[in-house]
Amino acid sequence: MSPAPAAALLAGLVAAALLADRMVSVAAVSVLQILVCLRAPAPRRRLYLVGALGSGLAVVLITPFVETIGTHPLWTGPTVPVLGTLDATSEELRNGLFQGLRLTAVALAFAAYALLLDHDRLVRSAGFARRSVLAVALATRLVPTLERDAAGLVEALRGRGVEVAGLRGRARLLSPLLAGSLERALNLAEAMEARGYGRPGATRALRPAWTMIDRTALVAGVGFVLIGVLWL
Repeated sequence: MSPAPAAALLAGLVAAALLADRMVSVAAVSVLQILVCLRAPAPRRRLYLVGALGSGLAVVLITPFVETIGTHPLWTGPTVPVLGTLDATSEELRNGLFQGLRLTAVALAFAAYALLLDHDRLVRSAGFARRSVLAVALATRLVPTLERDAAGLVEALRGRGVEVAGLRGRARLLSPLLAGSLERALNLAEAMEARGYGRPGATRALRPAWTMIDRTALVAGVGFVLIGVLWL
């Protein structure tokens, strides 16, 4: 599938999750996107899945303590200054689960975007907004690039007999990762300047024509938005 229809399909799923009013609809979108993310290699997808699911779980756990709604208390705790009485009602738990699923669906869509889409082809396909799409693509590549650099540093240290383990050991990687990121940014800026980025006129590489799957994905992305507005 071409990256532009795939991005439109993911955007449609995000819109459907944000517009849906039923918990089962948001849960279905989240499950669908988990299945999509599972197509990525296991070492790469683990960080994204943990981040997306962990964020949603945090919303579920925190919501009952920051909201004050509902008339069916399930637990009543101590009274805390400023915060008041800590309690949890069934309505708060339901709302927390709903918002957690919604956040998970959005995070999983961005995970699938980062893991599975070809960002170079996506930039080429959006000629009308190259600068905006390029900025988005570069920002999206930040985490995968840092992950790859960290894996390379760990392998290099392991080859020298130094085992990186624990939070303290991995924290020591921050300095070389930051230095590498700055050096990469300078190299990228020099490469863009050498290739005439920002000057009028541009050459374009040949692009494969869209297939029926690409057109179907584009229509499905719009359909998900309409379904989210009308039925979910």
